[in-house]
Amino acid sequence: MFEGSTEEEARGRILEMVGEYHDRFHARPGFERGGRIPYASRVYDHREMANLVDSALTFWLTAGEYAERFELEFAKFLGAGRCALVNSGSSANLLAFMALTSPLLGERAILPGDEVITVAAGFPTTVSPIVQYGAIPVFVDVTIPQYNIDISRLESAASVKTKAVFAAHTLGNPFDIKAVKEFCERRGLWLIEDNCDALGSRYSLDGEEKFTGTFGDIGTSSFYPPHHMTMGEGGAVYTDNPLLGRIVNSMRDWGRDCACPPGRDNLCGSRFSRQMGELPYGYDHKYVYSHFGYNLKATDMQAAVGLAQLEKLPRFIERRRHNFDRLYDNLKGLSGKLILPEACEGSRPSWFGFLVTCLPGVDRSKIISRLESGNIQTRMLFAGNLTKHPCFDGMRRTGKGYRVSGTLENTDRIMNDSFWVGVYPGMDGEMIDYMSEEIAEAVK
Repeated sequence: MFEGSTEEEARGRILEMVGEYHDRFHARPGFERGGRIPYASRVYDHREMANLVDSALTFWLTAGEYAERFELEFAKFLGAGRCALVNSGSSANLLAFMALTSPLLGERAILPGDEVITVAAGFPTTVSPIVQYGAIPVFVDVTIPQYNIDISRLESAASVKTKAVFAAHTLGNPFDIKAVKEFCERRGLWLIEDNCDALGSRYSLDGEEKFTGTFGDIGTSSFYPPHHMTMGEGGAVYTDNPLLGRIVNSMRDWGRDCACPPGRDNLCGSRFSRQMGELPYGYDHKYVYSHFGYNLKATDMQAAVGLAQLEKLPRFIERRRHNFDRLYDNLKGLSGKLILPEACEGSRPSWFGFLVTCLPGVDRSKIISRLESGNIQTRMLFAGNLTKHPCFDGMRRTGKGYRVSGTLENTDRIMNDSFWVGVYPGMDGEMIDYMSEEIAEAVK
């Protein structure tokens, strides 16, 4: 097939065939009433597949050119100073939190036993790094119908041990960034924005509108297939703080002190001429470790897919908003049965899902059963109340390892009465309308 061809010509032919393959075998079928409506799904075309194959043909199996390009382009899109690509959103949360434990931060470093304010109504990997490190998550309640951290609970949750706030923008709806940021600045606390479900959401602060994830000290994203864009598995950590950026990269890359990317040596020019720790002078800087780190890198093949998705992201964001608005208009007549979601004041959410809470007398299980049997996927608000899960059994028995400030009344209500459906960009108006009709029938 490639006789007489240059490598470049052969590669071009392969990528052309990949496009043909996509168009022949990956075309999306039209929707028919009663067909499956997932809460989320991949939305892609031949460009993602071509990028993936192009990366595979290069056969650079770890992070390389595509990863470097993605980090630069993603940071540029967000308006963030620097970005580190990682292998999942959960790894991004782990890395964001662990960066704040670095001894390079001096007295501001989070130590075992220090407290971090967060919520129980969310995804567990916002909380897991806090517990695993030996810090204390302090849970406060959330609001309904924004489903975000209740800012009126922050002051009473704080103590002399409080070092940070770690909170998510729930299903794309920004929390009250102004209030949370002012609270953190007043007390000298770190702010980590878990932006995994909110990529593309915007918030106005002091007359300037910015993307969520860029207001705090560190932001995180996830690129798992259901999210706003995907590369299969994958995530990102971003910050404007050069020191935090350095710490994040070190901890992502085994904890090493060297900043050379894979396959490159001695970019600093002093690989064998440093005195580090109690090592012999000139010990190879590529094998000097300033942190207890991990290997959380993503591959170039993932980044290649991500770059093609990033080109589509603005369109994805607008489609999510459009689908949310259409669904809201269709369901607003059910306000006597369901509490519909409400955007945070001053925000433009990039909605991940449409979250509703059943009013008294409305049976959530009945609605979910009707929808699921009709091929409409539903989801709970992740853990509901994380402190009720088996992973907390030991801590509940001993009363140690976490703290609840006040009550979690709304969190428990969400656990018992709330669910959500999708608004992902692969949904069209017919799917939204059919889903609306089924929800209306279920609440009768």
